[in-house]
Amino acid sequence: MEENKQHSPTEPTKLTVPWYGFVSLIFAILFFSGIFNNVSGGLKALDFSALLGKFGSVQGTNGAATIFTGQAGLGARDGFLFALSLAPSVMLALGVVEVVTNLQGLKAAQKLLTPILRPLLGIPGITGLALISSLQSTDAGAGMTKSLREENQMTDKERLIFCQFQFSAGGTITNYLATGSALFASLTVPIILPLIVLFAFKIFGANLMRLYLKRFSEEEVK
Repeated sequence: MEENKQHSPTEPTKLTVPWYGFVSLIFAILFFSGIFNNVSGGLKALDFSALLGKFGSVQGTNGAATIFTGQAGLGARDGFLFALSLAPSVMLALGVVEVVTNLQGLKAAQKLLTPILRPLLGIPGITGLALISSLQSTDAGAGMTKSLREENQMTDKERLIFCQFQFSAGGTITNYLATGSALFASLTVPIILPLIVLFAFKIFGANLMRLYLKRFSEEEVK
């Protein structure tokens, strides 16, 4: 009885979602997608990375500018400062998700995306927003995934599959457009093609985990 209670939220159901639930879902998808990252004017405030901003620069010991974490740090102190630098992105992402949740945006995601994500990756549609955010920010995706599991919106097996998807090429869009841009001039194929390959292998890796769990796990995959 307890097991059925745990799994029931992830099963496709006939949810009744108000119109503002779909509006909030669309807003969240656009907000985390990075589509407004390169626009000018007020629309830039609708982008997660732009709203997150960046730390100011301070003068380093060698005269070079650096952020508050400094340069050449070691040990627990450096680890603490690095963890502290991740807090704003997680807090902002979870705050936006909380607003979207209250507006029933996650229910809209569950209703619309479960028929897609369930056969494609074996995860419920309610993870759609976390999936999209993970393409731009690994920290935001991890925080949302943790919240979904704690609220029993996904099972342990679905979490493993989803984490495998996120682990491969984490922060795909952000890292590809930032770090990968150094190689764009040398590419002999369209810029979009390597990004498609990355997505394909993310899906492939998630399904490998899905197959492994189905083959070796003692419990039935729901």
